Amino acid sequence: MASAHFKEGIDLDGIVKAFPHVDYRPKVFPGLAFRLNQPKSCALIFRTGKMVCTGAKSEGEMRRAVRKVVGELKKAGIIIAGRPEITVQNIVASVELGDVLIDAEEAVYVTHRLGKRILYEPDQFPGAIYRMDDPQVVFLIFSTGKLVCVGAKREEDIRMAVDKLVTLLDENHVLIRRT
Repeated sequence: MASAHFKEGIDLDGIVKAFPHVDYRPKVFPGLAFRLNQPKSCALIFRTGKMVCTGAKSEGEMRRAVRKVVGELKKAGIIIAGRPEITVQNIVASVELGDVLIDAEEAVYVTHRLGKRILYEPDQFPGAIYRMDDPQVVFLIFSTGKLVCVGAKREEDIRMAVDKLVTLLDENHVLIRRT
């Protein structure tokens, strides 16, 4: 997810007239949803000049989506002042460890012993929640060998965090290789 800020407000009513396919119900939500097929994403546009882009698969794709929305709006005669200031707010990544399972209870024990912040209540949620300090991300760790990483602002932080977590779990014999 990324946000883009424009120097001036945006005419949402003008966008609705130019693009009847957009979803705009101001009594329900103050933003207008402008969906793109390529790259597959959705831009929420607000009168204030703020835009939130979700659904892109990479930082580059997200930036292309914002530029494409701006280009479409300009082509339709919607006044957009200046270039948007784009900021990545949150990257969500899912990881499959392949033929590896995770002993979630042992992972909790090991990470607690190492002074790490982890929460695992299998009666409430099937995954362990691990808060990593550097890089500052949160993992959902599932015994199936799947991980979900949220909170990163750069793709390289995701890679670094996953490598760091897998190394920690592997060194502490928490990963179980399927035979």
